[in-house]
Amino acid sequence: MDNSFQIPFYARAALIFIVVFALGLTLYVGQHIIVPILYSTMIAILLNPLVNYLIGKKISKLVSISIAVALTILALLFAIYIVSAQLTLFSETYPQLKQKFFTTSAELIRWTSDKFSIRQSTINAWIKDTQNDAMGNLALGEKLTEVVQMLVIGTLLPVYLFMILYYKPLLVEFVRKLFKHEHHIAVVEVLTNSKKIIQSYLVGLFFELVIVAALNSVGLLLIGIDYAIILGITGAILNVIPYLGGIAAIALPMLIAFITKDSLVYPLLVFSVYIFIQFVDNHYIIPKIVASRVQLNALLSVIAVLIGGAFWGIPGMFLSIPLTAIMKVIFDHIEPLKPWGFLLGNIVPTTSKFSFKKTKT
Repeated sequence: MDNSFQIPFYARAALIFIVVFALGLTLYVGQHIIVPILYSTMIAILLNPLVNYLIGKKISKLVSISIAVALTILALLFAIYIVSAQLTLFSETYPQLKQKFFTTSAELIRWTSDKFSIRQSTINAWIKDTQNDAMGNLALGEKLTEVVQMLVIGTLLPVYLFMILYYKPLLVEFVRKLFKHEHHIAVVEVLTNSKKIIQSYLVGLFFELVIVAALNSVGLLLIGIDYAIILGITGAILNVIPYLGGIAAIALPMLIAFITKDSLVYPLLVFSVYIFIQFVDNHYIIPKIVASRVQLNALLSVIAVLIGGAFWGIPGMFLSIPLTAIMKVIFDHIEPLKPWGFLLGNIVPTTSKFSFKKTKT
């Protein structure tokens, strides 16, 4: 007698919905704890070969980890120094930039009033109301709280990084003990593949950022746009956000060109240069350096980026692709979840095995 109990489909669907909802709520509420740990884990995986190399040179584990963490902090401080130096240059000419912006805005308001027969006072009143709403939404207390939280996270990142590197054997052994002996081979494969994906993805992403920043800066310098280096670096950082960042990266230099130059030719030149760089990036840099490391299709990648942004903002957008790639590795090693792993992949079948034949009545 078969006493096996089958859960009805509607019950399974309800359970899945409850689990997904609880997981999403946990990720959203605990973002200030989860996001720094995820970033620290990814950086730790990237630094692990360096730590192993130093240990292999007969350097103690504590000193090896300290050297790796110190080099990471120095690299971040150097990047912050470069950006802050450019921002200082930007702030020195801010009064002229502000005056040009107000002049251009007045001309635009006058043109809009003449073109669409709208009184200038009405447009100015609408702009003033919009500014008041925006200033009201800034909520100074909330912004100060966010700044404090960012400082706390920035202080904790090196601590997390050091601890994860130091306790790596403990964490790996904990994961191994979670599963039965017959599943250990699959667990090792998942951990190994996830480590390779994160390492290769971050290395590829770094080289892409450097190349795009150089192309952006050179292109803007050749056109004669002010603040070319900071705009080039900012555009490269935004471009790291998959599929959506490249669009946002074009807007800022076009705005600067529109404000600082007397001709509309310059914004069009900026647009043309960035479109060319995007073409080179999407067709040569990403396929050769980044996309070959992460086998995800574009549709699910865009959805993952939007979900990451909805949960954790811009930091979530950066994390979305490697986390989705790790999910694919896990799905590919669990038999009931293999269809979801196939859905995340970039292998598109040429034909479908489904047969849509009409049944005779």
